[in-house]
Amino acid sequence: MTKNTQVFSHQARVYVEDTDAGGIVFYANYLKYMERARTEFLRSLGYHKPALFDGMQFVVRSVELVYQKPAVLDDILDISANLTKLSKVSFEMQQNIFRDGDLLVEAKVKIACISNDVKRPLAMPEEIHQTLKKYVC
Repeated sequence: MTKNTQVFSHQARVYVEDTDAGGIVFYANYLKYMERARTEFLRSLGYHKPALFDGMQFVVRSVELVYQKPAVLDDILDISANLTKLSKVSFEMQQNIFRDGDLLVEAKVKIACISNDVKRPLAMPEEIHQTLKKYVC
């Protein structure tokens, strides 16, 4: 099995609704950009309902963020979603946000697989696990 080493990237524009009174992206909104990039990564693999699958869900377990520089109104951002670790019940992604190649925010995001009904850890379906395995860098 060949591993895909290409980094997934998603673009987003900064709108007024994303900023604070000074025109700088509100700090929590970077998480929204990252969520969209993770969702689009899963969509690119053929999972068109990435937050909710048959009997299971992927949920954020933890996030470590480092803010380097601010994004501002009307910037075009490139948000990466790079799968770095995978187990049967979770995975980790390195996510970075860039503007014109300049690093603005970096994050490590841990995602857990849980059951829909009792919200406890659950092994993800083998087919999903095998697909994700190809993208671990």
